[in-house]
Amino acid sequence: MGKYFTIEELCRSNTADKMGIKNVPSADIREKLEVLINELLDPVREAWGKPIRVNSGYRCPRLNKAVGGVANSQHLKGEAADLNAGSKWENKALFELIRKNYEFDQLIDESGFAWVHVSFVKKNRKQVLHLK
Repeated sequence: MGKYFTIEELCRSNTADKMGIKNVPSADIREKLEVLINELLDPVREAWGKPIRVNSGYRCPRLNKAVGGVANSQHLKGEAADLNAGSKWENKALFELIRKNYEFDQLIDESGFAWVHVSFVKKNRKQVLHLK
C-alpha cells in the first residue's frame, strides 16, 4: 500500500458500480498497480503537495469496453491512471511536473487538460501526447 494512493482507489469506478461490473484485479495486476503507486503516483503526489484524484485506474475488460477504452489500454494491465488535480490549469501544471521530473511510459494531456493520463512500465518510453 502506498503513502497516498491505494489499490482499491485505483480500482474504484462509478461506471462499474452502476453496471454491476466486478472490477477486481488479478494478483499480477495488483503487483503492477503497486509499482505504479510506489514508483510514480506517490512520488508525484508528495511533490505536488495536495490531493490528486484518480478518475480511472485499473479497468477489467468489461469495464474498459463500457467506458470506451481502447483494446490495448494500459488501464487493462494495471499500468495507468487518469489523474485530476482539480482544474485544467492545475492539470496542466501536474502534467509539466511529471514530464520534467519523473520516469513514465506515457503522459497524455486528455481533452485540453481535462485530465492527465500517466502510465509506468518496466521499460518506460517517456512518450508525451496531447489528445483532443
